[in-house]
Amino acid sequence: MSLSLGIVERLNRARGDLRMGVPVVLTEEGAGAVAVAVEALEPGRLADLRLLGEPVLAITARRAETLKARVYDDDLARIELPDAAGIEWLRAVADPADDLRLPMKGPLRALRGGGAGLARAALALAKSAHLLPAAVLVPVADPLRLAAQHGLTVLPLEEARAELSRGSPLHPVVSARVPMVASQAGRVHVFRPEDGGEEHYAIEIGRPDRGLPVLARLHSACFTGDVLGSLKCDCGPQLRSALARMGEEGAGVLLYLNQEGRGIGLANKMRAYSLQDQGFDTVEANHRLGFEDDERDFRIGAGILRQMGFAAVRLLTNNPAKIRMMEANGIRVTERVPLHVGRNEFNAAYLATKAAKSGHLA
Repeated sequence: MSLSLGIVERLNRARGDLRMGVPVVLTEEGAGAVAVAVEALEPGRLADLRLLGEPVLAITARRAETLKARVYDDDLARIELPDAAGIEWLRAVADPADDLRLPMKGPLRALRGGGAGLARAALALAKSAHLLPAAVLVPVADPLRLAAQHGLTVLPLEEARAELSRGSPLHPVVSARVPMVASQAGRVHVFRPEDGGEEHYAIEIGRPDRGLPVLARLHSACFTGDVLGSLKCDCGPQLRSALARMGEEGAGVLLYLNQEGRGIGLANKMRAYSLQDQGFDTVEANHRLGFEDDERDFRIGAGILRQMGFAAVRLLTNNPAKIRMMEANGIRVTERVPLHVGRNEFNAAYLATKAAKSGHLA
């Protein structure tokens, strides 16, 4: 029997640490660094980090592009912290909220040479914790000793890197009958990932034949659209229309995936909304925050469908990326069923951007 933590458990602990502003220790091939997310960093802890060595700020290439910082590491930039840089400076670099009011943050001196693996892992962790993708790292000579002294979580990247990129296995937890407006013959299945992340749900309408392509939709959680009836997107109408269509046909599966804001989390989605109010479109807003156009993992949906016994779907979607991902993960898409509902004066530009920049189909 062993009570020690495995790498998946340590990764989940590390995400929680970062959300609380607690540093984690990253190691790789003899090198090590203390890393902390900028969004949760406090002045006292920054001062303590400076006592350990020379801090470096890691930001994504998307954020660096906005700040006109040089990118020498492909997908990220490592920025040297000025001696006078404090929490306000760090947050201004990480968070685009005041970019238009205070556009000058530099000059930003980007580092080149040396490995960027530790910085890349810190950014991946911050993203997976739904924090702004910006982290302060301080290289340390004896990372394991430092971690033991301060009770910090240690992540050897030789073990952690594969876990950061792979989809966590999902396991069914429970299912129960739920009569709905769309269909009285409804059942909700709850799936829980091994890595401690958000649970995902499958809403099964009727009793779909596992031997036939099932009418299916991958629907990403949208608190503002699904719950509040926001007019800034078409998510709520798509959710209700998809369920109604399945109810009419007597069978279907809607996967409700907890990937709010295209996978960036509700807080970052609200930051993107604020940027849209400044005149940026939805893709530009994501880029200014340091994210890609779409950070969702559609492998989750394919995995749930396979566990439920489905091999083929008629997919309710306007997004060709969902079709490609289903096919790439062993779910055959026999038909794309268009889903055009919910257009209004508040989301017309948003829908146009999805078509022009994200390839959504008419």
